[in-house]
Amino acid sequence: MQYLMSVIHDRSDLATSDEEAAIDVFNDRLRAEGHWVFAGGLGVPDPATVIDNRGAQAVVTDGPFLESKEYLAGFWIIEAPDLDVALKLATEGSRACNRKIEVRPFL
Repeated sequence: MQYLMSVIHDRSDLATSDEEAAIDVFNDRLRAEGHWVFAGGLGVPDPATVIDNRGAQAVVTDGPFLESKEYLAGFWIIEAPDLDVALKLATEGSRACNRKIEVRPFL
């Protein structure tokens, strides 16, 4: 089963060099153990643009979808046999990146 591990951050600073190194080690481990599917880091939400084309005309809004102190700073998509393994990996990922992690299964 695949899981999304969302990295939650509450400051505008990016990862330190020590955090980047720990993330690289964690990523290598995910690859070596067959859990790796995809991962990526995201910039701060301030320059985001939201597009809503559900009505008669598209509405384009500058700024993030939600105004919040916390934001999505990155993510991993992993393969794990069950939620327990995904939660264990998320715990290790949280330590590596020094941020909170939310785990959700793909449907």
